[in-house]
Amino acid sequence: MRPIATAEASRAGSLALVGNALALDFANTESGRGTPNHRDHLRTAEHVVTWARHAGVLTTPEGELIARTLSRNPRRAAKLKAGARALRDLVYAIATAIASGGEPDAESVRHLTRLHAECIARAHLRPAGGTFAWTWDAAEAPVQAILGPIAFSALALLTETDLSRLKQCRGDACGWLFFDVTKNKGRRWCEMEVCGNRAKQRRFHARQHGEGTG
Repeated sequence: MRPIATAEASRAGSLALVGNALALDFANTESGRGTPNHRDHLRTAEHVVTWARHAGVLTTPEGELIARTLSRNPRRAAKLKAGARALRDLVYAIATAIASGGEPDAESVRHLTRLHAECIARAHLRPAGGTFAWTWDAAEAPVQAILGPIAFSALALLTETDLSRLKQCRGDACGWLFFDVTKNKGRRWCEMEVCGNRAKQRRFHARQHGEGTG
């Protein structure tokens, strides 16, 4: 059961993009899963569009077009919100299983490939910078224009990368995912300035407490 989201304002348009992969940054729109510090920044379809613009999935005109479309079509807005959350849950489940050294659930992988296929069915293959790329028309397929690139990113991670570099932040009540591009695969935190420093502070206070009571 999904934890109840806090009432704080969504930071969908300002979250740090530190995952080194679009799909992982998308999974990172939720943190602290299963803890009292749970945060979900995609609580509405509008939040999904805001994040997509922030992450470069949509251009500003595309985002504005989709936002107008959703405001006039509540059913399509509901479809985008439900689809985005389902995709995010899939990416998180698959990636955390791999990051912990396990095997992702086969049904989750099948679900991801089905979702990707549904998005590709609404896509166009067009020239892009000397090669070809899948593109989506924001007016024709607003939901797929957002979810398609994310699903493609997730599958590319699974099929084209060194999965030993897929990691999960060790910070308390974090759980963010990232692809470690360091030479020695030594990255431990989503952001050293945030979770890394918090861990250092906890260790410092623990040592201080031990000295005071020892």
